[in-house]
Amino acid sequence: MGTAKKNDKNAITVRENGHFSYHIFLEKSFKELENCLSELEIQDRRVCIVTDTNVAPLYLEEVKNCLSSCFRQVEEYIIPAGEEHKTLDTVRGLYEHLIQKGFDRQDVLAALGGGVTGDLTGFAAATYLRGIRFIQIPTTLLSQIDSSIGGKTGVDFDSYKNMVGAFHQPALVYINISVLSTLPEEQFASGMGELLKSGLIRDADFYEWTIEHMSDIEERDKETLRYMVEQCCQIKRAVVEKDPQEKGERAILNFGHTIGHAIEKLKNFELLHGQCVSLGMVAAAYISWKRGYLEEDEFYEIRDMNVGFGLPITFDGLESSDIIEATRKDKKMNAGKIKFILLKKIGKAYIDHEVTDEEMLEAVNSMNISMMDGMQESPIYSGTK
Repeated sequence: MGTAKKNDKNAITVRENGHFSYHIFLEKSFKELENCLSELEIQDRRVCIVTDTNVAPLYLEEVKNCLSSCFRQVEEYIIPAGEEHKTLDTVRGLYEHLIQKGFDRQDVLAALGGGVTGDLTGFAAATYLRGIRFIQIPTTLLSQIDSSIGGKTGVDFDSYKNMVGAFHQPALVYINISVLSTLPEEQFASGMGELLKSGLIRDADFYEWTIEHMSDIEERDKETLRYMVEQCCQIKRAVVEKDPQEKGERAILNFGHTIGHAIEKLKNFELLHGQCVSLGMVAAAYISWKRGYLEEDEFYEIRDMNVGFGLPITFDGLESSDIIEATRKDKKMNAGKIKFILLKKIGKAYIDHEVTDEEMLEAVNSMNISMMDGMQESPIYSGTK
């Protein structure tokens, strides 16, 4: 499958059970894609690039040209953009395409796009012919720092997030940092939700660095972007290496996701994933503060950093009780109890099985505009900064 390129400063090595699993490459363009793929022994193999209707016009032809020199044949399959298409029906269409084209177990899928494309393509790869290889070519901030790493794949089922899925590690992750410079503002902000999470759960110094470099991040300074993507990749690598199939510590990566997923579902995916995670993090930080783990000023700093990066801290149009009820259908339930991620302090998350409905309700009410008495001006997210 390949060996670690110890001298490649652009490669992060991910291991599973102590053995080499795959590389994460951080590059400035797609030009090095062919060289990075050389370790996969793909001569005389075919590849199907799976991308969506938003990404295809931007990068499909360039990536096809890069892959055509190292694969015998390059196919493409374009799916509709949007979380609402992350379904078994979409996977079914991809299966049919692969069968009609005669793809076998030695061929490869390539996920070109954001988290929806990566998760769906990975799930198809995990299940087609009982498993074929796939590579991740993430094009959003969120997918570069989070969803492309770690082997979690899946699709939504009746609007329940990632309810059907499998663990299937990519053969390679290729990150082109330069695509972030043209990423739409809302998508960039969504990625910042997961980026702030990375520091909060595992690295207080990186969290402080993020705050100190807010202006450079917002201006999308290239060296700043590279550093923050690399740091997030290193944080996630360290977590998933210890717990590749989320039987323990890896669950801390779900900080903000329990309430975030509930809001995402009830809003019918009108809000982006990172926006919902940011709301979930505010709620989790609120509970952590009320339990005495965080100082009051630390909670408000966490909340206000969302505003600084164009993320929401309030919502409307939902009943708080409906959000609490929706958390009961989350895949993170364990023996009827929610695995809720809280902060012992900034940079140290832990798994708590005893968060009560009353605690969640108080935290959700603190963000629900309809529950805010005497509010003069709402800081609800409007899509602008």
